Amino acid sequence: MTKRMIIPALFGLVGCAVLISLGVWQLKRLAWKESMLAQIEAQIGGDPVAVFSGPLEEFQPVMAEGLITDQEIQVLTSIKQVGAGFRIVAAFETGGRRILLDRGFVRQEARNTPRPPVEARIVGNFRTVDEADSYTPAPDIKANMWFARDVPAMAAALGTEPILIILSQSTEINPPVTPVPVNTAGIPNNHMGYAIIWFSLAIAWAGMTAFLLSRMRQRTT
Repeated sequence: MTKRMIIPALFGLVGCAVLISLGVWQLKRLAWKESMLAQIEAQIGGDPVAVFSGPLEEFQPVMAEGLITDQEIQVLTSIKQVGAGFRIVAAFETGGRRILLDRGFVRQEARNTPRPPVEARIVGNFRTVDEADSYTPAPDIKANMWFARDVPAMAAALGTEPILIILSQSTEINPPVTPVPVNTAGIPNNHMGYAIIWFSLAIAWAGMTAFLLSRMRQRTT
């Protein structure tokens, strides 16, 4: 190897090392994310506790008996392979207290179908949801159309405590809303894809370096 080939060779080695290290880091992140998702799945499927039995943790299963009121917030959303519709978040009265209950999904055409108050025993998961950001439009209070779930804002609008339960089961007969239970499907896990990208770039970098050194060697002979 000639002296003028040393710098390109070092540059190639350093570049490959950096790209490979990024790929390895993504694999470590993948292992961490899979462990976290497994813990969340275990938490979601655990035994439910009474909703006011103590401090609640994210995704904790809870149960309660009370009145699902007809006071509700309608959050514009869509579900894959179903289409556009609304999440129905109702005020739920239990034990002399009022909390938020995400009853699930209704199609666009069922939005204004009456949903009378009903006594029920519910099982669901506690969530601290705040989907709103700086790009989210303000809710149209008059039309009862919200564009994101925001627990403090929804609680203020319905006069409840800022406690949200995502319904998974209830004792309602012919429930007018389809529950959308909590799961980990919405938690992104793209680390394997990122790792493949970094390793592919490392291979390409190595190939380009080898090609450059080969051309330089040919010019010196």
